[in-house]
Amino acid sequence: MKFANNALSNTIAKYITEQIITGELQPGEKLVEHIYAEEYGTSRAPVREAIYLLDIEGLVERIPRKGAVVKEYTANEIYDLLEIRNMLENMAMDRIKKYGPDLELLEEMRQLHDKMKTGSDVRSYTQLNHSFHMCLIKMSKSETIKDMYLRLGTPLLRIQSLSFGKEGNIEKSVKEHEIILKLLVEKNMAELSAVLKQHNEDVISSIQEKFHSKTE
Repeated sequence: MKFANNALSNTIAKYITEQIITGELQPGEKLVEHIYAEEYGTSRAPVREAIYLLDIEGLVERIPRKGAVVKEYTANEIYDLLEIRNMLENMAMDRIKKYGPDLELLEEMRQLHDKMKTGSDVRSYTQLNHSFHMCLIKMSKSETIKDMYLRLGTPLLRIQSLSFGKEGNIEKSVKEHEIILKLLVEKNMAELSAVLKQHNEDVISSIQEKFHSKTE
């Protein structure tokens, strides 16, 4: 598959990704090619390539006779993604227990947490949260763990943004990350594993409630 303007297609794909993460585009919503083509002053070809890229990334799915829509994640898909994240974070903590917390990364986590406490919007908070957890992964000093974590990519960000969009969840998350920092300093990996596991389960419950409310 060969396209004429990869740069433009990547720009459009990035823009649509932002719309999905921020919730401007909701799960199941159709992507209308001509709207993006008109907005960027281009033909539909770069838009189709952008949608193709998002399809590969798992943000968009193609439905017969309907076209490309924002992917709706099933409860099982959400559970699997968060379980994989939890598994990788537990693997990271095993390494941290062996090597000890990295002081520079710990300071970066403190700075990120300070920003998280300032009342960020959902989009900003989702990015800060991701950076916070990436510090935990980097502490493992394992390129394999880091690469596998990065492969969870934008779908993980989308799932987290859905959770943070629920009233009170950002405030709850801020408190949980304060506990994570405390446990890291204390090198209490057993309790930290339990906190992270509960956090993932709460995200699943939050999103299930959000989807359930839409069907009522």
